[in-house]
Amino acid sequence: MKHSLAENDWLGVVYRMAEGVMGASPRCHDWDHTLRVTCNAEKIASGEGADTAVVKTGALLHDIGRAMEVEGQPGGSCHAKVGEEKAYSLLCEAGVKDEVFIQHVAECIRCHRYRNAAAEYPGTLEAKVVFDADKLDAMGAIGIGRAFYFAGRNGARVHNSREEALEGESYGQEDTAHREYLVKLADLKDCMYTRTGRRMAEERARFMDAFFTRLERETEC
Repeated sequence: MKHSLAENDWLGVVYRMAEGVMGASPRCHDWDHTLRVTCNAEKIASGEGADTAVVKTGALLHDIGRAMEVEGQPGGSCHAKVGEEKAYSLLCEAGVKDEVFIQHVAECIRCHRYRNAAAEYPGTLEAKVVFDADKLDAMGAIGIGRAFYFAGRNGARVHNSREEALEGESYGQEDTAHREYLVKLADLKDCMYTRTGRRMAEERARFMDAFFTRLERETEC
């Protein structure tokens, strides 16, 4: 799947629109996160031969529905579905008229979630690239940093035991970075769809595993 769209004025408009929207998002999923995911996506797309225009646009817009989660209850709305709807109107406003292109970008946004209650998994190569790129930003050193930031923002403890973490609930005091690692981050390397994404994930996973192993050792009493 290759589109003829060139990286011209419309992509610059999309970039600026996305930057404006992401200013209302929580810091773990802000514009900095978007730029890191876009960088990851471009690297993976290059290695996999994916359509770079679809991938870059999908990555830039993948979290534009996050602001609604700030307004509502944590975890209560599907930002991927909201983002898909917002992306359609945003791309039309930016001057994109290729309906097929818009639909491919929409799939990248709709299917990028790790916890996907609707069980909508990425089917196109480009959607798989954006999924993998987003997961990479939850791994390695940056993933650890984001996990601690998120836990602190929600009032969780700095650290807890494996038992306390696994018995804890989302958004509660026991929803620590350690819990996020145990219930999600440790498994991310096995969820990657692309060969390039898996290779990048394995390197980050080794660092993350070593960190949390040492953290458990240092906090043993």
